[in-house]
Amino acid sequence: MSGNRFATACAAVLAGIILFFLLLLAALLSQVGGGGALGGISRGELFFAVRLTLLTATVASLIAVAIALPASYLLVRHRVPCKAAIDALLYLPVVLSPVALGALLLIFFGTPPGRFVEGRLVRVVFDVPGIVAAQFVVVIGIAMSLVKATFEGVNPAYENIARTLGATPFQAFRRVLLPLSRHGIVAAFLLTWARAAGEFGATVMLAGATPMKTETLPVAVYLSLASADIPRACVFILVSIGIALGVLFLVRQAYARTARSLL
Repeated sequence: MSGNRFATACAAVLAGIILFFLLLLAALLSQVGGGGALGGISRGELFFAVRLTLLTATVASLIAVAIALPASYLLVRHRVPCKAAIDALLYLPVVLSPVALGALLLIFFGTPPGRFVEGRLVRVVFDVPGIVAAQFVVVIGIAMSLVKATFEGVNPAYENIARTLGATPFQAFRRVLLPLSRHGIVAAFLLTWARAAGEFGATVMLAGATPMKTETLPVAVYLSLASADIPRACVFILVSIGIALGVLFLVRQAYARTARSLL
């Protein structure tokens, strides 16, 4: 196949997938059009779902990235026994079904340690903290993989130079590695956040799907579809798409800054 024909074939494939997604958006907008769908949703419910999604996804992602930073540093910069087994365990949430993860969490909170957390610390099952717990378990593997990739892209020679100048390992981590990795870490947080905001399976298993209590945007879509209110579900989907596109734009900006800083 000549170069021009191959390029044309690739362009046709690209055009086909773009057309497919445009048709999906057109179908979505056809259900929302006319304002009837918006009239079926109270402003308070829409704001509640958006606010709860933003809050829980932010908390879960902050915790996940805060844990991923030191854990990834240890795995990337030091020799750790059974590293392959540890990687497999940490990446388990990435390949395991969210529903299965939610079931595991629900089973855990039925054990003595889980009941202790529920009774003495914070109520998790069928409550808002359960959303954060479910989102965290789903995204921790993603946060780990992204932060590890960011650290692996930084030459350890910079930290070694700082060590020869008298810096402690923590000072080299804080003053050298983190500043050089900052754009990648921001991108990792945003991608982790986007996944947490779209989490549904584990959330429903652990926190339930109670309107105006544990109703995140994915749960609101589920509740609308369960009541056969397609236009109402489309509104929530449209809001989710808007948030996702905004996050993807910020991720692209962060990765572009990372690439420029490494040149």
